[in-house]
Amino acid sequence: MKAAVISERGAAPVVQEFPEPASQEGAVLIDMDTAGLGGWDVLGAYRLGVQYPCVIRGEGVGRAPDGRRVYFGERSVMPFGAWAERTLVPADEVWDVPDDVDDKTAITMGIAATGALVPLERANIQRGEQVLVLGATGTLGQVALQLARYLGAGRVVAAARSVETLQRLKTRGIADEVVALGSENDVAALKDAAGDGFDVVLDLVCGQPMLNALKATRWGARIMTIGTGGVPFRPPFLGAVAMDDGAVLDIAARPDHDPVHIRTDHAIVPDAGIRADLDIADLLFRTLSCVGTGQRPPADRRAIWERLLRIAHTENIQVDYADYTLDQAAEAWASQIAGPHAKITARIRG
Repeated sequence: MKAAVISERGAAPVVQEFPEPASQEGAVLIDMDTAGLGGWDVLGAYRLGVQYPCVIRGEGVGRAPDGRRVYFGERSVMPFGAWAERTLVPADEVWDVPDDVDDKTAITMGIAATGALVPLERANIQRGEQVLVLGATGTLGQVALQLARYLGAGRVVAAARSVETLQRLKTRGIADEVVALGSENDVAALKDAAGDGFDVVLDLVCGQPMLNALKATRWGARIMTIGTGGVPFRPPFLGAVAMDDGAVLDIAARPDHDPVHIRTDHAIVPDAGIRADLDIADLLFRTLSCVGTGQRPPADRRAIWERLLRIAHTENIQVDYADYTLDQAAEAWASQIAGPHAKITARIRG
């Protein structure tokens, strides 16, 4: 079968022939229609323990042997993945797609939208409260702005460094106000946008931007951080990987090839990262939570996804897309590394 194959750690994908998966008890063979790509696909392809060659894992929509149209997340049985004509997925990770839901919506409401909904609901947004999304120009951030309004926010503010993307969010009515970060005084810019102070901050970047945003909150504010941690692995991969939330994993290898750590920086916000020098006085009368969203049982994740599909329909959730084909896998991969400010998808067939 044709597939986008990674031959070794650090290598870009190459579209070539790859052995087809065989039937396996407890798993479903899926003929692929559309694949999605996110930052974790790039990071996951180079982590310790991956056996090469392997297919780009991804999430996707395809057809089960019984003809059902199905979605699955980044859970293909290794070494297979969504960026191929066929993949193999554990049965409890294969979820039916309603007829009125298109492939790209099914994919976007999976990993990215779940990453937005879970922390926003935990923040318990009250009717009329002000919500700030830090790192708002990626897929997760775009969805989060709209979900915050759905959950009752009276005003939603997008903060990031990409002025062009921020203005597009404001023009489309997705954000009420935007803050272009990277100025000489980001704290002042955030305070100007906050008025009496933000009630909820969804932080996709951590580091200094989170600390700056904290100074623009009011008493009782809830700061929900969903940043990514450092992951050790060995070179030769060098570079930076853009995440669905817009974050960038900046990877630097030492010449002795000892294990190195991925430092979570941000493509659109300087000084972001996994470490923050917090002055506890800034946190008085506020709460700061670090929320993970993916390590839930399949049934729980499926219920969240199905609910998000309904919300996407009733609320007309919109995100920017960057569309490719399977043959353009290398281009899509490079775009994800550079930071597309959009959800990357690819048509596998048709």
